[in-house]
Amino acid sequence: IRMTETTDKEKKPPLNGRRALPLNNSNDEENEVPEMEAFGLIPRGFNPKDYLRVVDIHMFKEPHEINKQQHHTDKYYNPKLIIRRGQSFQIQIDFNRPYKPETDQFWLEYLIGRYPQQNKGTYIPILVREVLKPGEWGAKITHKENNSIRLSIMSSATCIIGKFRLYVAVWTPFGILRTHRNSATDTYILFNPWCQQDAVYLDDESEREEYVLNDVGIVFHGNINDIKLRSWSYGQFEENILDACLFLMDKAELELSGRGNPIKICRVASAVINSRDDNGVIAGSWDNTYTYGVPPSAWTGSVDILLEYYSSKQPVRYGQCWVFAGVFNTFLRCLGIPARLITNYSSAHDNNANLQLDFFLDDEGKVDTKLTKDSVWNYHCWNEAWMTRPDLPVGFGGWQVVDGTPQETSDGMYRCGPASVQAIKHGHVCFQFDAPFVYAEVNSDIVYLRREKNGTQVIENIDTNHIGQLIVTKEVGRDGMMEITEEYKFQEGSEEERLALETAVMYGVKKQTLQDTSYQPQADVDMEFHAQKAVLGSDFKVTITFRNKSGNSYTATTYLSGNIVFYTGVTKNEFKKHSFSAKLEPYSSSTYDVVIKSSEYLSDLLDQASFHFFVTARINETGKILAIQKATVLEIPALRIKTQGEMVAGKEMSVTVEFTNPLKQTLENVTLRLEGPGVLRTMKKEFRQIPTNSTLIWEVKCIPIRPGLRKLIASLNCDALRHVYGELNVQIQKP
Repeated sequence: IRMTETTDKEKKPPLNGRRALPLNNSNDEENEVPEMEAFGLIPRGFNPKDYLRVVDIHMFKEPHEINKQQHHTDKYYNPKLIIRRGQSFQIQIDFNRPYKPETDQFWLEYLIGRYPQQNKGTYIPILVREVLKPGEWGAKITHKENNSIRLSIMSSATCIIGKFRLYVAVWTPFGILRTHRNSATDTYILFNPWCQQDAVYLDDESEREEYVLNDVGIVFHGNINDIKLRSWSYGQFEENILDACLFLMDKAELELSGRGNPIKICRVASAVINSRDDNGVIAGSWDNTYTYGVPPSAWTGSVDILLEYYSSKQPVRYGQCWVFAGVFNTFLRCLGIPARLITNYSSAHDNNANLQLDFFLDDEGKVDTKLTKDSVWNYHCWNEAWMTRPDLPVGFGGWQVVDGTPQETSDGMYRCGPASVQAIKHGHVCFQFDAPFVYAEVNSDIVYLRREKNGTQVIENIDTNHIGQLIVTKEVGRDGMMEITEEYKFQEGSEEERLALETAVMYGVKKQTLQDTSYQPQADVDMEFHAQKAVLGSDFKVTITFRNKSGNSYTATTYLSGNIVFYTGVTKNEFKKHSFSAKLEPYSSSTYDVVIKSSEYLSDLLDQASFHFFVTARINETGKILAIQKATVLEIPALRIKTQGEMVAGKEMSVTVEFTNPLKQTLENVTLRLEGPGVLRTMKKEFRQIPTNSTLIWEVKCIPIRPGLRKLIASLNCDALRHVYGELNVQIQKP
């Protein structure tokens, strides 16, 4: 027993100064759960056998049994119970004697990952109730017979996706008795497109059959004048594929608590499907040399790729766009997110997102490959995943573009999406993620330029119809081709198309206006936005400045929207709305201040204190719109670390941590942590309260072990304030 204890200690990941618990981003790791959790001293006569005891648990997990049938999971080649969230399932518990509800008390516990916490959804206690509420965790007894009870269990419609461990806990006066760890009762919980409360709910049964349950599909390739098709085996139900797909989220280090959110899952998966920057699943190669690997065209499906990656943990060589898309489709369908593979013929790869592919011609009219950086792909495959978008305004849910092919970086990684197809069609490319890039893929113009000897560029030709001529996917329930071009764009040359383009341009898609006089911005008025630097907890002001460079008087109806955003840019809510009318006198500047009070933002503030402001102004006289957006982050106050006395290895030294509360409220239940590898073991201290403006001082004595340059790291955490850190480099002398 001693042995196992020490190895367990070594396996614990190191804590860091940012969080009380290490990241919980592995579905594979487990914690140990005590079978007897005593409330105090156990009296000598206590015998667990006197109490209600679980003899057996029946999961009804065979493919032909009720659970897998009702949950559409009977195809998975996996012996364990697989259910979909937000829908009830049945289990049976056999006790050592009949269950007496008056005196016996038991509950179920579902756990996932290594550090289960109830508020993160990784530890789920389920109590027995009279009624089940739809889409919320609960259990009710449907049948009692002899020593057995039948339970109907409802899972939450927002539950984490992954593999949970099940325990049954029985209450006794002296402690809690639990069943021991039994992997046979492990339960996989997946997305549920059949459940109205699930973010991936899809209302058409034939579409669910195709986009979730069909494990083969068709890839359209070739080019616009010569469309070719091939089948692809998705194999989402094959042995070990579900585990391999869950492993991808571990590999992407997606925190378990984020795994109920299809937006987050798609975003991280689009990065981990390719091997660029994260050693993901498939290494791409477009140069026709496939040494030491399988040529992309040789793959017939996703299963071999996923299984090889799952066992070797190394990128599988090689893939091109349809391989990335095929594997991504398997991943999405396997987890229960409706998904389809899309082909865009004549797809623009626009390096600088200016909605324009610049092709430079030499004197003979040939394309100069040295100067030409943009490219048109004969076809490009990506995926669409179906989900609601609560992070966007109403109307942008439904199909979302996700793309695992490494083309351009997004937020510093090779990934793309999810981007709302509806937003792309209407030009609302301000909405995350990567909508401008996808918009350019289907809407760019090709501009042919010739360089004169003196260096000027002459436009020879503009082709507005070449890009994104045809966008297709497999038909539902049949193997034919379904055109979905009109989901992405209005009729070429129509009034709506023009409007969508203007909207996209307004929202920041760069378009060089060449011979294009129909789009004329309000050139004689500039609008600027500035946010005052502010410390968390204080009021601050934002300033909107107009500069009227013309001789005309204008009035501008101005609207300011302040949003609290996650540091990823996902909007949590709008906390400030302010509109006013601005008078713009000729040849002059006018400035308008808006005060943001701490009381307006503190209650909803997210832990990284990020805001996003959006300002739009309509010049009433011309109808033109000015728009500007700015993200701003509040300064989070730091901890101060000091040392006293000499710092010598083997000798006691003293470290103090200080912090002054900047908020207009008392901080409650504050946890401080201090660690310094080689100087002191991680230490923790709880403070009940820190009143406003008061300073906390924590002194710690320690004996440094290793000489040299070391780092002390401290963190402070409480509900009202997170991400408070301090650090100090210390030089420990040799004794």
